[in-house]
Amino acid sequence: MRWLRHRAVAPILAFVAVVGLWELVVKSLSIESFILPAPSAIWSSFVGNAATIWPYGLRTLGEALGGLVIGTVLGVLAAAAVARWTTLRLGAMPFAAAVNAMPIVATAPIFNQLFGSTNPVSKMAVVAVMVFFPVMANTTRGLAEVDPSELELMRAMAASPYTVLRRVRIPNALPYFFTAMKVAVPLSLIGAIIAEYFGGPQNVLGQYIVNRAQLFQFPDAWAAILVSAVLGIGMYLVVLVSERLVMPWHVSLRATE
Repeated sequence: MRWLRHRAVAPILAFVAVVGLWELVVKSLSIESFILPAPSAIWSSFVGNAATIWPYGLRTLGEALGGLVIGTVLGVLAAAAVARWTTLRLGAMPFAAAVNAMPIVATAPIFNQLFGSTNPVSKMAVVAVMVFFPVMANTTRGLAEVDPSELELMRAMAASPYTVLRRVRIPNALPYFFTAMKVAVPLSLIGAIIAEYFGGPQNVLGQYIVNRAQLFQFPDAWAAILVSAVLGIGMYLVVLVSERLVMPWHVSLRATE
């Protein structure tokens, strides 16, 4: 996993530099915590409230993962359909783009009313809507934009449509799919947290952030944000490792050797 360690050096150095500058500015300018808490205060809250915010984070993570799975499966199925039938693609893509343009602040209350604000499915539905379009659009492109010479070769070999899909279209679509997942993974966590702002159980990150901010306990709110960032980075790393394992043959990955 040398490639992963090598790629992590620059972000870690940048993170340390930004946090150090942040701490210096807050301390030197005596900025109040309700405006911008110092990283040291956020870290103290992160450690002191770990027994609370981490279980809350895992519940939010469950909602994000549930919505991510639903949105990804629906996106891939829709991509397979619209890539197969051009007429369907012309009609479905504008509709999918319209769904993608729906604001979270509009869909979250609707799904809360539809499924119940205490039901995690309402948050998963918001996440699924956010994830659906990136996965569908990118996967459709990968399935449809295949080298014509490869298709001609498969026809010359009298390959069935299923064989063409398995041998040509799916391998061509994998890089596009993983690109979509790198976008969808952080979106899923963001969508789950924002959906929680509009009501539901109190033992989730979104409600915790809102409640602590209303009490002007901003280091606690930032500590919860830090938990969400750690979870998001972990999910993103899972996608990177999965990409490496599923398609080690791709030129973009061989270039990092």
